[in-house]
Amino acid sequence: MGGNQGRVNETLENAVQQIAFTLGKIINRSSVYSTKAWGPIPQPDFLNIAIVIETIYPPHYVLKKLLGIEQKFGRRRDVKYGPRTLDIDILFYGQVQINSAALQVPHPEIQNRRFALVPLNEILPHWQHPVLKRSILHLLQTCPDTLEVKLWP
Repeated sequence: MGGNQGRVNETLENAVQQIAFTLGKIINRSSVYSTKAWGPIPQPDFLNIAIVIETIYPPHYVLKKLLGIEQKFGRRRDVKYGPRTLDIDILFYGQVQINSAALQVPHPEIQNRRFALVPLNEILPHWQHPVLKRSILHLLQTCPDTLEVKLWP
């Protein structure tokens, strides 16, 4: 999850608490990382974290709740790849694969995005991508994205 509008670090902390309250136990979480904005819109840097949760809920229900949390923290979807207060993606859901109009799991672009792989590598370097059959560490080492991702602050 990440954001680049408002008090982002505070928003991330509060969103983690909301996720734990709404969906289940936080098993692990990464440090906070800063990254230049990805995409064509000039905007402030993003702060990103990765979390692992244990939940009893099915993937589409989890997505619905995460979208509600985004909205609670002021997320607007005006411009694709535009600035946002909070963006929460489901990168993986165990080894489950989903390809619906509303949800694609594993996230179809994870192997191309350092801002997601770096925090994920901190907490799950040996996790195996269920489709690509490569570890997070391997995906990070071979990622074509060149944006710098650094620990924050």
